[in-house]
Amino acid sequence: MTATGPSTLGVRTVGAVGPTTVAGTPAPTRRKAALLGRSPQDTAASAWNYVFLVLAIIVSAFPVYWMFVVATGTDADLARPAYEGLIPGDNFLHNVGVVLGNISEQGRSYENARFADSFVNSIIVTVIVTASLLFFCSLAGFAFAKLRFKGRDALMVVVILTLTIPNQLGIVALYIIIAKLGWQGELISVIVPGLVSAFGVFYMRQFIQDSVPDELIESARVDGASTFRVYWNIVLPIIRPALGVLGLLTAVGTWNEFQWALIALGSSDNKTIGVALSNLASGNYVKYRIVLAGSFLATVPLILLLFVAGKQIVRGIMEGAVKA
Repeated sequence: MTATGPSTLGVRTVGAVGPTTVAGTPAPTRRKAALLGRSPQDTAASAWNYVFLVLAIIVSAFPVYWMFVVATGTDADLARPAYEGLIPGDNFLHNVGVVLGNISEQGRSYENARFADSFVNSIIVTVIVTASLLFFCSLAGFAFAKLRFKGRDALMVVVILTLTIPNQLGIVALYIIIAKLGWQGELISVIVPGLVSAFGVFYMRQFIQDSVPDELIESARVDGASTFRVYWNIVLPIIRPALGVLGLLTAVGTWNEFQWALIALGSSDNKTIGVALSNLASGNYVKYRIVLAGSFLATVPLILLLFVAGKQIVRGIMEGAVKA
């Protein structure tokens, strides 16, 4: 064994060739990082991380890009060689006009798909469902995590057990209920079942239990705060990172909902975006450039949502992780 040179902490190392950091980062790497104005962790090792991240982005974004390329082309462009098929065409506005029902092609119009109206309907459903689910799930999660009442644990077990039941098994019962209420074909039949979810209650309960100190709630009660005021003024600001994550997942899931929306809304005029896309693909001869033009339009709001809220949500997750 050889013992050479002191470490950066002033402790002699055994078997080391030169000075090292606590994490074992060699000194030349540290000097290189300092010259580049980077931290010691942002060196050759993290370069591979960038390579994998770039590859992951390319693989993830390629289907969206290909969807856009097809949406900008003509029927003849679909028969081009693969390498030529990756170049966008100049027919996008025409295809969008056909999707919106403003332009007819070969005597066929897609006006019955009511794509523009479905956009508005989906926005209404998504906003109401997301806001309601965040409020009720956080309220229920607060009750299960911090309030003491008889049967609390038994009720929580029932909530968790509902997560084990596949959604498909509940569709028949749900359809009978909305039929008896006369909600078939109405947007309320899509909104009401999504106002609260068992997963949301369980997720918020776990986050509140781990992140909100009991002492903080007891201090608020000593100051005379009611239960709802404790929830509104103390709990909600602390659980904002969890609300951001749950809100994003709920908004994306509600916007993309298709199965229940198709059953509940059927052929009514109150279509959501998923049902309208299925109408674009109906018929004996499917025009894929029209279907994918509609799919691209339906994807744009989700992309904008990720660009606008993604950074805030990631920052909130990191803040929550540091506090935990």
